Amino acid sequence: MGAATRILASATVGSLMVVCSSAAATDPRSGPLAATANQAVAASSGSLSGVVQDDHGKPISGVVVSALGASTTVAVTGPDGHFDFRSLAPGPYLVRAYLLGYVAPRAQAVQVTSSQRAFSSISLRPASSVVLAAGIGGVAETALPEPSTTDTASDSDESATELTWRLRHARRGILKDATVPTELLLAGADDGDAFGGGEALGGVDVLGRTIGTRSRAASGFFVDTPFSGQVNLLTSSSFNSPQQLFSSETGPRSTAYLRVGAPVGDRGDWNVRGAITQADISSWTVAGSYATRAPATHRFNLGMAYSTQRYDGGNVLALRDVSEGTRNAGALYAYDTFTISPEVALTLGLAYARYDYLDARGLMSPRVELAVKPAESLRVSASLSRSALAPGAEEFAAPTDTGVWLPPQRTFSSVESGRPFVAERTTTAALKVEKEFGSSTLGFRVFREHVDDQLATLFGAELPGQAQAPIGHYFVANVGDANAAGYAASVRTQLAKRIRCGFEYTSSTAQLRPADGLRYLLLLAPSTVRPASERINDFSTTLETEVPETATRVLVLYRISDGFARPGNGVESGMYPRIDGRFDVQIRQSLPFMSFTSARWEMLLAVRNFFREDSTEQSVYDELLVVRPPKRVVGGVTLRF
Repeated sequence: MGAATRILASATVGSLMVVCSSAAATDPRSGPLAATANQAVAASSGSLSGVVQDDHGKPISGVVVSALGASTTVAVTGPDGHFDFRSLAPGPYLVRAYLLGYVAPRAQAVQVTSSQRAFSSISLRPASSVVLAAGIGGVAETALPEPSTTDTASDSDESATELTWRLRHARRGILKDATVPTELLLAGADDGDAFGGGEALGGVDVLGRTIGTRSRAASGFFVDTPFSGQVNLLTSSSFNSPQQLFSSETGPRSTAYLRVGAPVGDRGDWNVRGAITQADISSWTVAGSYATRAPATHRFNLGMAYSTQRYDGGNVLALRDVSEGTRNAGALYAYDTFTISPEVALTLGLAYARYDYLDARGLMSPRVELAVKPAESLRVSASLSRSALAPGAEEFAAPTDTGVWLPPQRTFSSVESGRPFVAERTTTAALKVEKEFGSSTLGFRVFREHVDDQLATLFGAELPGQAQAPIGHYFVANVGDANAAGYAASVRTQLAKRIRCGFEYTSSTAQLRPADGLRYLLLLAPSTVRPASERINDFSTTLETEVPETATRVLVLYRISDGFARPGNGVESGMYPRIDGRFDVQIRQSLPFMSFTSARWEMLLAVRNFFREDSTEQSVYDELLVVRPPKRVVGGVTLRF
């Protein structure tokens, strides 16, 4: 007992000495000891350097490189493409690279050891060389550096994805230490002896194999599948004057938008979109599509959409024509482009839409087009279509690729109380010729159309004896049947190194036969009722530019015509329309300092007073008979990945 007591006392004294010396070393007043400790910390840190090159082995400057691990740091490559991280805490790091216009590989796993320099080589590929949008997938992954010998599991090529890497190198807590290690479950290894014998853990080993295989399959689906997508957090408002822009009555509406897409093998791509908004109008919309990728004998374009709008406000004009406070619309479409030969292609398709606020709820829109390429740079196409357009369909239909996707945000009602909504039907036959001259394309189109129940749209109208319509509400009416024929000449070209533009001039002769019971229209907007045959001239232009130095993109659409209808009050009164215009301006500013992978952050600002999306299937009068549409401003943040 005496010897044991002496040993215990010696151990106690030694422990106290160690504790006291440690406390003295950490005391800021102990200058020499503190300096020695700092030198020891510096000596135990590591560093990481590397080079960023393109797919031809040339260095790339200005690349943002980030290292995520025990600490997080960011560097920018110099003219020689090199980057350098100093004084990194030892441990595993994920290294990413980002540069606008290039597609980066997946994050690399690099092991940083004390007093040593790790090296990483990153290869970027130009975005133009990747088929998929957003530059995800199709890029070879750079080989991972050899990990430290202290790692309990190796980073093999099979399981070196970002998700499994994080799981393998996650810091263990008390519960993790008390259970089967994550490495064994992920690897599905046979080294049960690490726990004291494989036989005792035979069930755990089988479970580890099962869970590991499924977890790798699940993580592989999300990590290896080249998803692309977009997330928008936007606000929108309408105004006719600067005072209305800052008025509480036209307060902004918030919108959340999500799009996700991915390829289906090497044959096609699927896409799912959804948006929701909440204000005095609560609405949401969801849509899905699938398109076969060219070249293919049959190129299918399939899709569906569903939108709902619920009005909870106090606008009696909206409630007058809304059944149970809601409106719902759904659509299905299917098109097939059949390549008969390399020079001949036939497109057949049908769109079906259903609007619950129509008496005839189902609307069919068939289309057929035959395209022929008699020469390498010459294309001739003939089309015949019949499109059905419901009143208020603009609130439920998805826009074109250039438009901003918003759920239903405006309400509408009939000009005449109690009059049912009637859909417009347009039958169009067209012949188009396009000829390429280097980077320019010239086009010429002739068309003829017949319209049943042409729609007119009125904003800001004041009906006698009824409440005043707010700026987010409009009236619709059927003004009669119309016939039109004309031609259009267009040119698309690269105007300058960074400017792409297009111009189109359209001249048509149209005649609108007024329907019965248009007394309200004659009072509110007499120019929507045309007395005789007339010639209409339109000029449209599209301008798109990109400034890579500032990562800025600008899109401008403008249309001027002598056929726009005008309201019938004040200085704008008159039976005949006058020259007017419509515009759409979109500015997208990338935020590269927020992007460290292929994902891109953007600021979006759009201002427009177009009512409908521009489409060749529109009738001549569709946009012309929209009276005084307000300006809509949309702004927010966009994440593209």
